[in-house]
Amino acid sequence: MRIGIFTDSYPPFINGVSTSIVMLQKALEQQGHQVYIVTVNPKDMNYKFENDGKIIRIPGIPIGIYDYRLTSIYPFRVIKEIAKWNLDVIHSHTEFGVGTFARLIAKEFHIPLVHTYHTMYEDYIETITHGYFDKSSKKIVEYITKFYCDKTCNELIVPTKKTYDLFKNKYKYNREVYIIPTGIETERFYKENFKKQELNNLKKRLGFAENDFIMLYIGRIGKEKNIEMVIEIAKSLIKKHKDVKLLLVGDGPDLDYLKKLVSKYKIEKNVVFAGKVPYEKTPKYYNISSIFITASHFETQGLTVIEAMSASVPTICIEDESFSDVVYGLNGYLFANKKEALNQIEGLIKDSKLLNHLGKGARKTAEMHSSKYYAEKVMYVYKKAIEKQKPSKREKFKNFLRRIGIWKKS
Repeated sequence: MRIGIFTDSYPPFINGVSTSIVMLQKALEQQGHQVYIVTVNPKDMNYKFENDGKIIRIPGIPIGIYDYRLTSIYPFRVIKEIAKWNLDVIHSHTEFGVGTFARLIAKEFHIPLVHTYHTMYEDYIETITHGYFDKSSKKIVEYITKFYCDKTCNELIVPTKKTYDLFKNKYKYNREVYIIPTGIETERFYKENFKKQELNNLKKRLGFAENDFIMLYIGRIGKEKNIEMVIEIAKSLIKKHKDVKLLLVGDGPDLDYLKKLVSKYKIEKNVVFAGKVPYEKTPKYYNISSIFITASHFETQGLTVIEAMSASVPTICIEDESFSDVVYGLNGYLFANKKEALNQIEGLIKDSKLLNHLGKGARKTAEMHSSKYYAEKVMYVYKKAIEKQKPSKREKFKNFLRRIGIWKKS
């Protein structure tokens, strides 16, 4: 099958969507499919054709919201190149920018369009508007989302039941929605891939002792991720256990604020801000950690949780539908408040056997989220979209001519 993936997020951007797309691309190619990418050029205002023309980068203007860029004009040369791909299906991963282009191309060339809804935009409204016009902004987001996901795409994929419920219960989406949790290349994170010495070297470089109890967070350093709560949990644990360390990997607008908070709490020796780490190096960071922790309510799935589990690291997550599908008593814990989180982590600090047991359960859970199974499930939706695609007027006319013997199929 010839598959066109349209996305605003693709390397060198580092985020969950970018990671999931690269993984899907590799898995589909391993199954023998041809994958083509249309994405944003993050460096300059030029159109770029890479990988023998299988990747097209469109210039975009930064809009000041995370790494997103706004794309607009699409020259004839780009459309002509995409036409040469002769795509069987288009898979869009954004509602705006390149996603709009995907919709135009799908309509122009009568190609079935599958869309994955990655971002719970309503959750981010307050972060962007700072409390102003929240109600009207959410209505606008709802309208745009419903228009793109209901009126323009053939099939819709969501990663969790949380997102499924948004469409079915709130947006009253009356078509089929496929829940397909995003897979990852789980084998990249396996502990057996790393020698003990190289992990100890990383610990030493970060200022950790070999037997420290390391709590890890990887992701965007933004207000919506509720990292302040994670730091407060760490502060309480550090008072009792001097070997408890908190490792924060990532970058974002809240970085300076959180550094000042750590300084205010006088726990600088126990908290390490590692900054942005290339994705190919993150497996080591998981494998030096004792637990993974997140207090974010702003996830559609939380791929870092699955990555941690792949490294046999138990996960401690705030109660949220994004995590409840994968986190349970055999691989980690969900907490409702700081007190619950403290009790859970305290138990793991004191009981190394329990920590090891949860780690083994985490690894088993992660194996059910491999890239191979994810690609197979997505391929099923592609086939459904193609089967349901109604022939265009041009195709109907050609079929009519064939039936009466005037048009011969080439």
